[in-house]
Order: sequence, then structure tokens, then C-alpha cells
Amino acid sequence: MSARFIRPTRVDAAFNAVVGFSTRIGLPLAGSRVLAVRGRSSGEWRTTPVNPLRVGGAEYLVAPRGHAQWVRNIRVSGGGELRAGRRAVAFRAVEVADVDKPPILRAYLKAWAWEVGRFFEGVDANSPDERLAEIAPGFPVFRIERVGS
Repeated sequence: MSARFIRPTRVDAAFNAVVGFSTRIGLPLAGSRVLAVRGRSSGEWRTTPVNPLRVGGAEYLVAPRGHAQWVRNIRVSGGGELRAGRRAVAFRAVEVADVDKPPILRAYLKAWAWEVGRFFEGVDANSPDERLAEIAPGFPVFRIERVGS
């Protein structure tokens, strides 16, 4: 079985461009950030808008589309930066085990379902823990550990 990934549509690409631009100029949409991660082959910075999430005092990044390029890059690089306007916060990324994802996925859906709920294919914040555990392998999650904070 191949790793789950939902390719962005043209509408998604346009939405991401608007969110990314507004976040880059210092006007993040509902707490969005621009994730910057070094490319696993090129070493060049790659950026994409993301929705950081705080749960139980920890901060997380969830990949609603699945095993996207930023996920593959962060697994190799081990971290990156979260940017908004002129501010960039460096972090280390620790991948969360599937068994630990259900409460994070539930919180993510409560906060961001209006934007990313369609990628969860019928699962929502009210779904049982068993269902969230079932889908967990298709949704990479990383705990963010800020560097120098």
C-alpha cells in the first residue's frame, strides 16, 4: 500500500498562495504560519503554509493531505522554521507515533475543519477514538520543539 497523499487542486494552490502571501507579509490567517524546511535533495529552503496547533502545552504540525513533500523533507532535515512576517522561529520536529495521534487529530479538526475537514474523508472532531486511530497512519503529525526559546 502506498503512503496516503492528496494532491492539491488548482483551487487549493490558489488558496495556499493567498494564505502564504498574507502570512509572509505579517497578516497570518487564523494563526497560520509559513513552514520553511530544507529540501531533502537540494538543501534549498522549501515553504508551504501550515496551521500549527497547541494541545496540552505542546505545539504540533499535522499533515492533512498525508505524506506531502514537506513531510518527507522534515523527516530528513529534522526541523525547520515557522515564519510570519519578519519573524522566524527555528524548531526541531519529533514525529508522533500513530497510537498517540487521536487526541491531536481531534483537536486539529476542532480548530481547522473549516479549512481542511474535506481531507479527512468523513472523519470529524466527534468521531470515536477508534476511528481516529484507524486513520492515524495517513496523517503525519510532528511535535514542534522550539530551538533557542
